[in-house]
Amino acid sequence: MKDWRRYEILRPLRFNDGKRVPKELLSQTIEELEAHFGAVSCETQIIHGRWRSEGKAIRDDLVRIYVDAENTREAQAFFANFKERTKTRFPQLDIWLTSHSIEVLWGNTQPEVSQRSFAWVSG
Repeated sequence: MKDWRRYEILRPLRFNDGKRVPKELLSQTIEELEAHFGAVSCETQIIHGRWRSEGKAIRDDLVRIYVDAENTREAQAFFANFKERTKTRFPQLDIWLTSHSIEVLWGNTQPEVSQRSFAWVSG
């Protein structure tokens, strides 16, 4: 059985100045992940976040993008670099990117997957 991780990115819908992020930037982010891992998923509901920076309350509207990938040093390094590129692309004080171990349930047989990762589309 392979060791899998889910990498989740909360991508802002607005820049720090309140202007809407162009849809092209979301597309660019999703395409980059798909090109590297072979699959990516994105939830379309809006996630409302609140946090504090330098004593000031900040509100965010976000979407969740995620990739399920084999747990390798290559994947971890990719996402560490991806986070920095994404902070510049959007530009944001920070981009929330997390990962956690997952168990993929294949049933009786494991499908042939030619890509380095596999992601389920969320509903």
